Amino acid sequence: MFAFDHLQVPNIRTALPGPNGSEMLARDKLYVSPSYTPVYPLFVESGSGAVIQDVDGNLFLDFTAGIAVTNTGHCHPEVVAAIQDQAAKLIHMSGTDFYYRPQIDLAERLAKVAPGPTPKKVFFCNSGAEALEGALKLARFHTERNRVVAFFGAFHGRTYGAMSLSGSKLVHRRGFSPLVPDIHHVNFPRASEHTGECKLIGEIEDTIFKRTCPPEEVAAIFVEPIQGEGGYHPIAPWCLQALRALCDKHGILLVVDEVQSGMGRTGKMWAVEHYGVEPDIVCSAKGIASGMPLGAIIARANVMDWPPGSHASTFGGNPVSCRAALATIDLLEREYMANATARGEQLRAGLRELGTKHSGLTGVRGLGLMTAADLPTAATREKVIQTAFHRGLLLLGCGDSAIRFCPPLCVSAAQVETALAILDGVLGAVEPAKAPAAPVGGGALPALNDLR
Repeated sequence: MFAFDHLQVPNIRTALPGPNGSEMLARDKLYVSPSYTPVYPLFVESGSGAVIQDVDGNLFLDFTAGIAVTNTGHCHPEVVAAIQDQAAKLIHMSGTDFYYRPQIDLAERLAKVAPGPTPKKVFFCNSGAEALEGALKLARFHTERNRVVAFFGAFHGRTYGAMSLSGSKLVHRRGFSPLVPDIHHVNFPRASEHTGECKLIGEIEDTIFKRTCPPEEVAAIFVEPIQGEGGYHPIAPWCLQALRALCDKHGILLVVDEVQSGMGRTGKMWAVEHYGVEPDIVCSAKGIASGMPLGAIIARANVMDWPPGSHASTFGGNPVSCRAALATIDLLEREYMANATARGEQLRAGLRELGTKHSGLTGVRGLGLMTAADLPTAATREKVIQTAFHRGLLLLGCGDSAIRFCPPLCVSAAQVETALAILDGVLGAVEPAKAPAAPVGGGALPALNDLR
């Protein structure tokens, strides 16, 4: 199915970067914004499935999926065919002011696959940050309230509203004040740290709501079911359920950021489905269109009550992106959500086995192919990521010292085993091995075994 399926991968043939990559690096430094954050000198020429080819012909096994975007794999033939077909018919007409079938078809499809039975409506934009910005506006408009609660460790984007909701890293905020006011942060209840009673609601009720933030002024609580940049930490299941009850108690909207965790990545269309909770608003992007720029706000129909002209997007709901998204959903439902579940279990089992051999690999956690493991320090993680790159495995970090594993959902069992074998060698090169011991990750949480 994919162009590189018949080739040995990884296959590193040059120094990294190679001669063509080195030439591009020099030009990049002259002309491209220094705000970008390349992790290693990878200069991409093409991609297919879970494989990336650079400009010097080197082949890499991709466990980043373009930061959890290419959920159906790079250049999936069915997605490419949908894009090509639509591009020959209509590239742009702006769904803000005109009607066209792909936008309406996708809105209907997303409304039907959204979590929970309540009727939904959809607003289209271009990115996750835009979806969060729009959700913040919608929540304030619908409730006629101005305050919002968010979580430390959260990352919602780099535009002003999304940045103000975030509580992940100082680099996202330093030098950009003043931020959007009336956003209050609380500690995120990680599943690995909350194995009993949820203390989150007490912290919100007894600290914020009684001291600094009247609940009748709170429009929404924004939460990631699995924090992304914050370390791939799933929320404790009972805490998300308690948040739903708290919102119902005070007339607050529950807004779920599924930008990274949605679109099949956890083995279900939405991560929140693992918890049995229906949010009022879902924010989606990244994997929604397999690499085409698209974001969406999916809200209860009675919540999406803003009037014409109150919010819009020139390019949001672009017909080409919508066709790519429709093909993506077909593939996810047909095979790739099931594959995400199976390959995620395989990956976490392999990582726990490596943890018995390498002392620094701990804290294996996740759902589906949204998986992470901790290393002792950020410096160690950097060494592991760089060494893996030079051996042909693409990885990214998250949180303080974790490595995230978010390959395309088409990744095969053999490719997972290859990645684990490479990581085994990398860890052996970076730190000494230890004698076999009990597997990392012990006791299962209720109903969600892999959340650790």
